[in-house]
Amino acid sequence: MNTIETFLQYVLNGLVIGSGYTLLALGLSLIFAVMKTVNFAHGELYMLGAYVTYTMIESFHIPFLVALPMSMIILAAFGGLLERFVFRPLANDKDRHKEMTNQFIVSLGLVIFFQYAASLIWGPDPQKMTTPFSGIVLRVGEVTITFERLLIVIMAVVLILGLYFLIQKTTLGMAMRAVALDRDTANLMGVKVSKVSTLSFSIGTALAAAAGGLMGPVFMVAPGMGAALIMKAFVVIILGGLGSVFGTIAGGLLLGITESLVGAYWLNQYTDPIGFLLIIVLLMVKPTGLFGKVERHA
Repeated sequence: MNTIETFLQYVLNGLVIGSGYTLLALGLSLIFAVMKTVNFAHGELYMLGAYVTYTMIESFHIPFLVALPMSMIILAAFGGLLERFVFRPLANDKDRHKEMTNQFIVSLGLVIFFQYAASLIWGPDPQKMTTPFSGIVLRVGEVTITFERLLIVIMAVVLILGLYFLIQKTTLGMAMRAVALDRDTANLMGVKVSKVSTLSFSIGTALAAAAGGLMGPVFMVAPGMGAALIMKAFVVIILGGLGSVFGTIAGGLLLGITESLVGAYWLNQYTDPIGFLLIIVLLMVKPTGLFGKVERHA
C-alpha cells in the first residue's frame, strides 16, 4: 500500500466505527431531546440488541438480515415497557432536579442488572456472531473492507434517513419536535406527551439494538460491550451539539475517523482519551458543539 491508500484504509475503518457510534448516539440523543432523560443504561440496550440478534442466528438459525430487524422490534417493545414502568413513575414535574437524580440512580442500577442478567443467560465469555457475509471482502485497489463492516455503514445511512423522515415528515415526528421544544405547551395543544415519550424511547432503543446487531459480528458479543461504548455516545452527542441530529452524525463520524487515525499513526492506547480531548478543544472554541444552538431564556 502506498501512503494515500494506507490513509484511505484508516479513514474507511474510522467511518465504519463512527457509523456504529452514530446509531448508538442518535437513540440516546432522541430520548434526551424528547424526555430530557439521560439513560446511562442505553449501552446495555445496545448489548441486549446484540445478544438477541446472536440468539436468533445461533439458536434459531434465523438469517442475519431477518434477525436484525426482529431484534430491533423486540428491543423497541422492551424499551417502551422500560419507559412506561421504570422511567415514567420517576417523573416529577414539581421538582425537576429530583426527577433527574432519581433517573440517574435508576439507570445506573439498570446497567448493573442488565450486565449481570446477560452473564447469567449467555455466560460471561465473549461470543462470536457468525453471518453469511463473514468471508466476503471487497477491494478497491489496495483498500479493502469486509461486507460485514460495509453493512454497518449502509444500514446506518438507511436508518438515519428513516429517522430524519420520521421526525420531519410525519405527524409523530411533529409531535416529538413539539414535546422536545416545550413539553407543557405541547400538552396544552392536545399532544399526548406520555405516548410520544414511550414511542421516542422505543425508537431510541431500536436504534441501539441495530447498532449492537451490526457491530456484534465485527467486535464480538459480551456483557460489558455496552459499558465500553456508552461514554463514546455521550462524547458524540456533546461534540455534535445537544439535540442536533446532524451534529450527532458529524460527531460520530469525526470521533470514529479520529480514533482510527490516532491508533494507526500514533499509539493505540490513546484512542479512548482522544474523544475527551476533542470535547475540551471544541467546547473552548464553540461551547454549543458543532451544530448546537444557544438557548435564550427570558
